[in-house]
Amino acid sequence: MQDLRNADTLRLPNGDGAAANDEVKSPFLIGVAGGTASGKSTVCKKIMEQLGQAEMDHTQRQVVSISQDSFYRELTPAEKAKAQKGLFNFDHPDAFNEELMYSTLQNILKGHKVEIPSYDYRTNSLDFENVLVIYPADVVLFEGILVFYFPKIRELFHMKLFVDTDSDTRLARRVPRDINERGRDLDAVLTQYMTFVKPAFEEFCSPTKKFADVIIPRGADNTGEAAAPTLLSTLIYFLCAHNTHSYTLSVCSVSLSWLPITIVLAMVLLFLVLLIRLGTTNPYHTDCLMFTYIHIYIYKYYMPINISPPYLFFRHLC
Repeated sequence: MQDLRNADTLRLPNGDGAAANDEVKSPFLIGVAGGTASGKSTVCKKIMEQLGQAEMDHTQRQVVSISQDSFYRELTPAEKAKAQKGLFNFDHPDAFNEELMYSTLQNILKGHKVEIPSYDYRTNSLDFENVLVIYPADVVLFEGILVFYFPKIRELFHMKLFVDTDSDTRLARRVPRDINERGRDLDAVLTQYMTFVKPAFEEFCSPTKKFADVIIPRGADNTGEAAAPTLLSTLIYFLCAHNTHSYTLSVCSVSLSWLPITIVLAMVLLFLVLLIRLGTTNPYHTDCLMFTYIHIYIYKYYMPINISPPYLFFRHLC
């Protein structure tokens, strides 16, 4: 069987499928949340690279990535003055334009082409001269610190990922990034972090971890054959290559009449994996995402059956 964990085998057949038949694409929407500098953008970039999408012309991409930062609301003159002094809280939900975010994602799900401005971190304003044009795609990654915070936006996602990185690591990444890329000085970065960023993470971002289908420890530093970004790339590969939202392993592709057996198999897998984990030293084993595949498959196609409690129990063991 072809080794789908090899990045070279995950080149998507761009231009094939729905687009060739002039059908409207309704993309599979994946939310990627996590604290500041947790590695959300890096995880999305890594997935894009492994799927051969990073170097692809943006009009031909089957997988696209969007940042929540593009949906910061326009600041008033007084707020801009505060922002220049590092006294405005960009990590608070009120800093975002929730309605614009929601309407944009709805248009994307309808298969419409949308234009999204980039965000200028040096001037703390939207840059409408540098616009990201999102064409109909198979998969859309939407990443940001509070993508799961707003209920009606959270409900739009077909899959939710949370990049979980140690707070010390995130601070160590944020300091040089803000100084080198965003023109801040060290005192301003540390003051803003302690005053706004850290408290906002604990109050608004961290609690949304419970909504995630998959938690990625250490972000893009989660490496190896069983690394979460690699497995997610394989997952997206299947999704795009087969032009379907039924993203699961072939072992789970069963008809409705096989529903009881599917549930039994899922429970047996859970039991076996729990036994395996008693003797493994790898806390981020492939079994976490394998069981996630089965859970999401059953949830998608057999909606009346609630298997969330055992799934959530298992997920926290992973």
